[in-house]
Amino acid sequence: MNIDARLAELGITLSEPAAPKFSYVPVKQTGNLLYTSGNDCRVNGELIYHGSLGKELSIEQGQEAARQCIINILSSLKGYLGDLNRISGCVKMLGFVQSADDFKAQPLVMNSASDLLIAVFGESGKHARSAIGTNTLPFDTPVEIELIFEINA
Repeated sequence: MNIDARLAELGITLSEPAAPKFSYVPVKQTGNLLYTSGNDCRVNGELIYHGSLGKELSIEQGQEAARQCIINILSSLKGYLGDLNRISGCVKMLGFVQSADDFKAQPLVMNSASDLLIAVFGESGKHARSAIGTNTLPFDTPVEIELIFEINA
């Protein structure tokens, strides 16, 4: 499966990743593993949503935000690797959902991110995952996701 062709089939266009504004790198490689920094739901530098799930935002809006986080991660990986076909699999997802105190559906929000990885990479997109609720995230983003990928040598 060609990943660029699959993204086109899904109607996904990757953007040029923005340079970090703080003291970190978007992707860190150790051996054949790639660790991504936390990504939020920005498009053209602006968050598509602000606020907490279960308060200002619905599950569906959270799912859209999580999906955009994955698109942003894929953009960073493309910038780092040059070719997403070098990815042999997704290992682990850590997802944070800014949540109202009584919101307990973090896994439903993160499912859209997991489903997108599987849609893009097929079986190799399946991964271990944690979906964590938190009372606040930077810049009032509703979702932040980081991933670990394995690449071909």
